[in-house]
Amino acid sequence: MRLSTRIALAVGATVPLLVLACGALLLRLVTGDLHQEQDTQLRERAAAVTKDARALLRATAADRPDAVEQARQRRLFTSALDVGIRLTGPGGTVSGGPQPDPSVPLPDDADAPVTVRTGGASWRVLAVPVVVRLPAAHGTLWLFSPDTASQAQLRLVRRRVMSVALIAAPLSGALVWAVAAGAARPLRRLQLRTSGLDPRTSTARLDHTPSGIAEVDDLAGTLQTVLARYDQQVARTTEALETARSFSAAASHELRTPLMSMRTNLDILADYPDLADAERSEVLEDLRREHARLLGQLVMLRALAQGDLVEADAFGPVDLMEVVDASVADLRRRHSDAKIAVHGTLGLRVYGWEQGLRSVVDNLLANAWAHGRSDGEPARIEVTLRPSRPPGLPVAVITVEDRGPGIAPALRDAVLRRYHRRPDSPGSGLGLTLIDQQVALHRGSIAILDRSDGQRGARFEVRLPALGSGTADAETTLPMLRRDWLAGAAAPQESHKDDS
Repeated sequence: MRLSTRIALAVGATVPLLVLACGALLLRLVTGDLHQEQDTQLRERAAAVTKDARALLRATAADRPDAVEQARQRRLFTSALDVGIRLTGPGGTVSGGPQPDPSVPLPDDADAPVTVRTGGASWRVLAVPVVVRLPAAHGTLWLFSPDTASQAQLRLVRRRVMSVALIAAPLSGALVWAVAAGAARPLRRLQLRTSGLDPRTSTARLDHTPSGIAEVDDLAGTLQTVLARYDQQVARTTEALETARSFSAAASHELRTPLMSMRTNLDILADYPDLADAERSEVLEDLRREHARLLGQLVMLRALAQGDLVEADAFGPVDLMEVVDASVADLRRRHSDAKIAVHGTLGLRVYGWEQGLRSVVDNLLANAWAHGRSDGEPARIEVTLRPSRPPGLPVAVITVEDRGPGIAPALRDAVLRRYHRRPDSPGSGLGLTLIDQQVALHRGSIAILDRSDGQRGARFEVRLPALGSGTADAETTLPMLRRDWLAGAAAPQESHKDDS
């Protein structure tokens, strides 16, 4: 059943009820008006005949001749005109004019007009006390007005109300159906436009022109939002599948060499059980090194995949000093010979993904530890966390400096590419790529510089928007950022690059 038909049926059933309710109220008001008119007439007649009633009661109490009493009665009946009267007193009851049967009980107190019904007829009755001082006597004067005229008028009103109700039902239903059909036409057009949309087979989307009807426009906006979110989810699913394919391809490509090397070393150990101790130690050391490299490759590939798939709900306020302290403590635990100096500002926070920011600091420290040695001495690393207020918005700056050979200016852009590593590097070639990915996801920047004091060594400077800088939230910016860090394959190159 269409909406317009439902509305027409509802209105067609409701309007007669409203008409009947209004008719009942109208009958009540008409009845009140008619009664008020009759009551006014009764009071006027009561004022006119009370004097004659008092004279008749006085004559009866004084035992005047019958002729005098009859004259008083005629005068009383003449003044009553068309109103029935009944006078009760010590000498009996005198009545005349239209009135109910004497057997019909009358109200004890009828100083205000009341209705009395008997035998299918109704009367308006008014009681007036009559008091005579000399000789002392008292009685009651009853005035009666038939209610037949008012009942006829009420029956006429009742018939008209019923007629109006019977006519209003179909007319109101038809009229409302026409109006509702016209009002629902924009909704019908919207339904026709959306019925052909199938987001699984077509890229066509709802093109809605405002109709001026709030409900229809709101529904169209909701449908457009649902389709847009569907497209976003499809895009994220496609990205996830592409990331999975890239992870599989990168893993099979990059892990082939260490696995083959490990297989060769295992074959040597199996085929030559009498291998000299020095040669056996060399093979085992090579196995450990390849195993570490294999494990590092897997960890870095997983981290890159997580960065490609991270969602906006993973972002929140992060205290950078807590992240730096945790990373430094972890490096000191793994490499007790490393000398690390930390200088930081407490309470410096950014809006970011805590796991991703931890990866940035971990890999910066691991790179500095691997390449920050000089003259055989343990690595010396300096970590600084400070706020900066360049023209515009506040920025949090993380600086990591080492005392290694440094990075030539011509190679500083290349070291951020995937698998770019120098031959003697123990890392996977993905650490700085992971740093670059996370910095981009956090709408920041990374720079590779010389040491600030002019000595030999490398300086990595990461700038991130500080919390409260007014930058757009992650839900808005993530879809606009590069999310294909695992896509494609890059050939390994020789460079100063490492990760943990």
